[in-house]
Amino acid sequence: MIRRGGRVPPEAGRAAREVPLRRSLLVRLLAVSVLVSLCSIAATAWLTVRSTSVAIRQEQGQALADDARVYDALLGYAAGHTSWDGAGPTAGRLAARIGRRITLTTEDRRTLLDSDRGPLTLPARPAAVIEPLAIDTALADTALAAGASSGRIDPRAVGPFRLPAGERRRLRAAAEQRVSCLRTVFGAPAEIVYGPSGRPRVETHDVGPGLGTRCGSQALDRPTPTEAAALGRLTKLVNTCLARRRAPEVRLGLDFTWTPLPGPVPQIPPARVAAVARAASKAGAAPVSGEYVPGCIAASRREQLAPYVAPTALLFVSSRGADASTIFDLSPANQTRIAGVAALVLLTTVTVTALAGVRLVRPLRALTGAARRMEEGDVTARVAVTGGDEIGALAAAFNAMSERRERLEELRTAMVSDVAHELRTPLSNIRGWLEATQDGIADPDGALVSSLLEEALLLQHVIDDLRDLAEADAGELALHKEPVEPAELLEQVATMHRETARAAGVTLSAEVDGEPALVADPVRLRQAVGNLVSNALRHTPAGGTVALRARGGDGQVVIEVADTGCGIAPEDLARVFERFWRADRSRNRRTGGSGLGLAIVRKLAEAHGGSATVVSEPGAGSVFTLRLPAGG
Repeated sequence: MIRRGGRVPPEAGRAAREVPLRRSLLVRLLAVSVLVSLCSIAATAWLTVRSTSVAIRQEQGQALADDARVYDALLGYAAGHTSWDGAGPTAGRLAARIGRRITLTTEDRRTLLDSDRGPLTLPARPAAVIEPLAIDTALADTALAAGASSGRIDPRAVGPFRLPAGERRRLRAAAEQRVSCLRTVFGAPAEIVYGPSGRPRVETHDVGPGLGTRCGSQALDRPTPTEAAALGRLTKLVNTCLARRRAPEVRLGLDFTWTPLPGPVPQIPPARVAAVARAASKAGAAPVSGEYVPGCIAASRREQLAPYVAPTALLFVSSRGADASTIFDLSPANQTRIAGVAALVLLTTVTVTALAGVRLVRPLRALTGAARRMEEGDVTARVAVTGGDEIGALAAAFNAMSERRERLEELRTAMVSDVAHELRTPLSNIRGWLEATQDGIADPDGALVSSLLEEALLLQHVIDDLRDLAEADAGELALHKEPVEPAELLEQVATMHRETARAAGVTLSAEVDGEPALVADPVRLRQAVGNLVSNALRHTPAGGTVALRARGGDGQVVIEVADTGCGIAPEDLARVFERFWRADRSRNRRTGGSGLGLAIVRKLAEAHGGSATVVSEPGAGSVFTLRLPAGG
């Protein structure tokens, strides 16, 4: 920051020298330039790779993306057909799309179909093995691999579960009726999604499962005759498989989940389940868990679907026609393209650097101007937050600091005034009586001495409270923690204030729920709870009650002081813990306290790692709550 005289103060120079080099504005601009340069290099590399893509594909052999696309399409064909007789057009379209030759052979390499004519030399290894009942999850599409069962069966292979036209129409009508119900009753968007077997399902994300039952449909929720027959045959196959392993029978669901059939289940302690399973396996007995069920389901599904899918085939993807050129093409057209890309990168570099520099410098200048105004005493200096980046965050932090400083200045002014007022009253009384005694107007009897002592004690009370707050603000409030019994602590506080409560006609009680454990400074904690009780007694009329309660739970100890007093207005709740604040400014110090008690309560709670809060309803009373960590 430069002063009006043009000289840089020493502390500003030190601050500038202390900025790490990696965080300086110059380094950031250079980083942007380096980033743009790297982008230009990447663009040049992309252009080079793009220009030589044919040669690279020829040298590397097969392109994995093309292989995966071909594999997925032919796998889908095999899942829905019993032979490869009609797959020629599909292979031809795929070959035209990827510009390569597609060949399918049997496992002993007899050709099933070939997308091109002419001599054929098969690669040493196939690109993939097309088998719908054992898909290659590494090569399959992500969605397809996720939908495959644990036996790696293509979800498009439905076999006897494929619905005839009549059943599809009935399920579609039921699904449309359910969609109409969801839209009418809940106003929820819903759509019909058809599975590979032709079964529709209704998808919606805005209706909970409990409410969605109002639009249920038995036709959609139970198997059709075709599905029931296929599921029955599959269940029979699975149970036959389980019987060979001496495992109990199961019941299958339409989604191939299973549940054990009802029967006696041996009660075995969890710690012995593994040992019993090993012993049963050695003895040839039925296992105690369903460890065989997933394998039997997968094997039975393959046995059931085998007649409905095409036989296993080997997929070969090879180059077609003449070999591609591996020489980089530096034709005039390519040279022009390279020059154009280089010019575009250069223009982009200059533009981005200029924009980044302007974007960085403009808010920094605004921050500098606001900081100078604040140095000159303007506590209302603010800057506009124009972005969500680091500089925007800095501007927001500056505004928060400025607002905090303005608030602190207001509090400082108010506090000086309040402290002067709080100290003036007892000092004026002491001075007046001493002058009256000196002038012979008043006799220095016991009553006068007691009055002067009371005023001195009030003055000492204000000074002690201010000292406690100053120590808390400086983080020097010493705590001597030890195990504390909440029941004993509350009873001590209640005993201390019971005479005051009796004189005011207020019922004072204390109770503890359970035996919460607490480690705290007993003196400071009694001070905090005592301040809350004193405050409650001052604001509770005769006939009211003040209750002290304590309980534990959720890793904390909660202490409450509840009264049936006049309560606090909603607009005043946020200020009750401020220093020298009173809801009724007309209350004098003798009846309204020093105005520091609740502020001390909050500071003591925070020093213990807890918090102090209040809820209140005008005319019904208030509840002040201390939350402290259990066990310290």
